[in-house]
Amino acid sequence: MHADLSRLTFRPERHYSAVIAQQGRVQLDADTNEQTAIQLHQARTFAADLIGRHGGPRDATGFRIEYVGGRHEIDTLFIHGGRYYVDGILCDADRPAPGIPVPDEDADVQDSTEPPAHWTYWDQPDAHLDPERPGDRLPSPAQAPFVVYLKVWERSVSAAEDPALREVALGAALPDTAARVKVVWQVLPLSLTALDIEDAEPAKEVVRAAFDRWAARQAAPSARLAARSERPDHADEDPCLVKPDARYRGPENQLYRVEIHAGGPAKDATFKWSRENGSVVFPVDELDGTWVQLATLGHDAKLDLDVGDLVELTDTASASRLDARPLMRVEELDLPGRRVRLSAEPEPGVGRFPHLNPFLRRWDHHEGPKRKGRTTALKGGALPVAEGEWLALEDGVEVYFAKDGAYRTGDHWIIPARTATGSVEWPVDPARRPLLQAPVGIARHFAPLALVKGEHGAVDLRLAFGPLASSVPAADEATLAAEEQARREEQAAEDPSGGRSDTTAEAEATAEGDE
Repeated sequence: MHADLSRLTFRPERHYSAVIAQQGRVQLDADTNEQTAIQLHQARTFAADLIGRHGGPRDATGFRIEYVGGRHEIDTLFIHGGRYYVDGILCDADRPAPGIPVPDEDADVQDSTEPPAHWTYWDQPDAHLDPERPGDRLPSPAQAPFVVYLKVWERSVSAAEDPALREVALGAALPDTAARVKVVWQVLPLSLTALDIEDAEPAKEVVRAAFDRWAARQAAPSARLAARSERPDHADEDPCLVKPDARYRGPENQLYRVEIHAGGPAKDATFKWSRENGSVVFPVDELDGTWVQLATLGHDAKLDLDVGDLVELTDTASASRLDARPLMRVEELDLPGRRVRLSAEPEPGVGRFPHLNPFLRRWDHHEGPKRKGRTTALKGGALPVAEGEWLALEDGVEVYFAKDGAYRTGDHWIIPARTATGSVEWPVDPARRPLLQAPVGIARHFAPLALVKGEHGAVDLRLAFGPLASSVPAADEATLAAEEQARREEQAAEDPSGGRSDTTAEAEATAEGDE
């Protein structure tokens, strides 16, 4: 997640079940975040073990797919409400009820239009699809049948993207507080060819099995990266700032984020890096050509913008679609006007809609000399992936991409660098050699929803589960009744008064004698 963190400490292989706070100790964000991660891991593992890879509650199974074509200008899908679990992650397809505005006293007729009770393929909340974009269109009826599936993943959201997260009582000059993690679900089409199915009328079991094989390939990242710290050539320039034997030469603790920008094979893939985990963002108020007016230019010299910085203009739609937008260079600053001039005009449609909360994200890499005297030119503002060799980031931090990797936009690795040790925190083997690691994110999850046959309807591929609770069996009821009767008889034998006070018993005895 893009958040201002010290580090990420959750390791499921260590089997920790809780984080225990100790009195008088410093409280760290990593401890709180690890407790949250432990609870999420336990809850989702438990749900997946009970439900399976995917499924919905029998009486409220969500994401029923209904193909709608021919009667509309453009083919679409109706996505009906309910809940569905994918690898233990809850996905909610219910459409929120709109608020009711105060009636307009001056209007003769009030708008009584009821919003649809379901989502459609084109207005689903996290896909941000566009009919004008060819890759977003549904397959035509002539291309049916095709599979409709659910893609699920998570991304971070800060106050720059959701202003409601900011507590205005703290004042505009203060930075935001906590960020959020959002479950993103997207309903997408997939051809039978992609599933290696040649039969035009495949059975449910065949489609599900083929989809599971496809999903396993999509979910498992093949890219691997290692990190280390080595004494750079300029290690002796600032002997007063760091220890003489330090390999990491930065003056401050950092959390480096190495993120794939453009995916694909190594020859096409690029990456970007940030020493602040990509958390330095600037909300955009207005675009005017290459000039961008910002809500703020930063809170201090470390978290501001400067000429030469590389920035990424993005918004809710681009972040949800994992679009790799070209990175641009800051060419000029207008501090009084809170404006920056970029090296190029942003792509059409990006950052121009206020309801999508556009913002600039700063990255810290630059074009410059690398190892062995080579110079690495940027591609789309990002660094090209070079496999099988150590690549220098800065201040002695280096990364290594394993050979024959396939890269996906958004996949990332986190590298804590610490001045106290003069090195980076990274797993090593007994010989102190850095270990190749899979990305820490993005974890992608998939579930089949329907086999759409065009005008002939759709075959439901969802799974459902029933509640575990049920009525108490009759035999158990009889046993419980017998146990209750025995308990009462035993109590009566021990207490002839039946639990009444002595005064009450004497009064009853006197009344019987008078009679």
